[in-house]
Amino acid sequence: MSQQVIHPMVKLQHHVRSLVESNILKPSDSIWKIALLYGNQWHYWKQELLDFGFTMQDPVSELLAVEAWDEE
Repeated sequence: MSQQVIHPMVKLQHHVRSLVESNILKPSDSIWKIALLYGNQWHYWKQELLDFGFTMQDPVSELLAVEAWDEE
C-alpha cells in the first residue's frame, strides 16, 4: 500500500477555494489578500507563489485555475 503525498500548493489551493466558497475571498481579489489570513506563514506561501510565477496582484481565480503543481 503506497500513500500519495499531496503537494503543499494543492493544500493551499484547497484552503483558498474553501475561503472563496465561504465568501471570505472573492475570485477577483488579489492574491496578496491571502497574506491577511496566513500571518506568520505568509512569507513561505508568498515565496512558493512567486516561484510558480504568480504575482501578488494576480486574482485568486488564477491560483484556483491551476490543475497540476509540477516543479519541473
